[in-house]
Amino acid sequence: MASPLDQLANETLDSRFKGLPPDAAGRTVGELAAERRNFQRGGFTTPLLTASAEALDHNLRTLADFAARHGLALAPHGKTSMAPALFHRQLDLGAWGITVAVPHQARVARAFGVSRIFLANEVVDGAALRWLAAESDADPEFRCVVYVDSVAGVALMDEALGAAGARRPLEVVVEWGAPGGRTGVRDVAEATAVADAVAGAGTLRLVGVAGYEGELPGADAVSVRRWLGQLGALAAEFDAAGRFDGLTEVLVSAGGSAWFDVLAEAFAELPALSLPTVRVLRAGAYVSHDHGRYREITPFARVPAEGELRPAFLLWAQVVSQPEPGLALLNAGKRDIAYDLGLPEVVEVRSADGGRRPGAGLSVVKLADQHAFVRAEEGVAAPGVGEWLALGMSHPCTIFEKWPLIPVVTADGTVVDCLRTFF
Repeated sequence: MASPLDQLANETLDSRFKGLPPDAAGRTVGELAAERRNFQRGGFTTPLLTASAEALDHNLRTLADFAARHGLALAPHGKTSMAPALFHRQLDLGAWGITVAVPHQARVARAFGVSRIFLANEVVDGAALRWLAAESDADPEFRCVVYVDSVAGVALMDEALGAAGARRPLEVVVEWGAPGGRTGVRDVAEATAVADAVAGAGTLRLVGVAGYEGELPGADAVSVRRWLGQLGALAAEFDAAGRFDGLTEVLVSAGGSAWFDVLAEAFAELPALSLPTVRVLRAGAYVSHDHGRYREITPFARVPAEGELRPAFLLWAQVVSQPEPGLALLNAGKRDIAYDLGLPEVVEVRSADGGRRPGAGLSVVKLADQHAFVRAEEGVAAPGVGEWLALGMSHPCTIFEKWPLIPVVTADGTVVDCLRTFF
């Protein structure tokens, strides 16, 4: 019997999926991929999001290599893509597990066979905790590690898991935060109180400490390193107090896609504990990278000797109106384009006869629900009606979420696969 992942290739194509060829309706995803159509000449309709096969492969391998080089256990943040095929490519490249942010995402990961999940949030929903308990009891190989950052949260978790009759304790890590930041305890006294509450709960087991440095107020290399030092010191304090007695390893985890160079350095200097330490990096946006925010903040821009990431996504749209000189209207807008971290940039223009030119001198200046307004600089010709524009966008998380099925294309434009997302 085919696995749930393999069964994705058998999903029937229909009008749920944007941009696909109308004549592909009734075919399966696998059948469409096997036809090796060209995305511009093979009947695909605009707007259309494509993912570069070469860039995805490069990015996946680059961060896997970085983690291995620095002795880090990579647990990629699955909420970025919510694409099970990418989860398994990451696991096949040696990932420790998959990170998620909310129970729904954990359920998707489990449905596609992920056996080790890092749930980077405190879970206080009774129904979700009952599901976690049942999933854990049914599969002794399943491991889920969850944040805790409050005594109140620990009490709610213990009550729900106890009522569910959970047979295995849920593994938790105390989340270290920062004043003015996001979630997480604000000081050692609060961390100690939460750890005490976990020790008094029969349904929970403390296995480490964790946090997220990306939301530190005014984050820079100095403040991130200081915060990571505090995280390590908290692990050492818990260890000295015997809070990890009975374990075989301790988890210390942090990391998004902005500071993993600083994390690698700081984690190499973690205090020695009485047990082996698993240093878990939870980057997510690296998988597709982008043409905006993450291009600017990737650590590889600071340490190019460590590698590089390549933008994988292009949003293709056509000019449907040129109502005045220097202005072109595209048939893609907020429904299709990520815009929460800035407007897209014009990467390339293609004509129907296959001609190609760079997007220099063209700018997206405004988005409506289903239109993008493109202005041409003085002396630059505006693209004509019918031409295809490739837009590079910022923020991988909000690119993935707008597209339930994303054609994967090679450098020559051949569609070789489709990524199914589950948001």
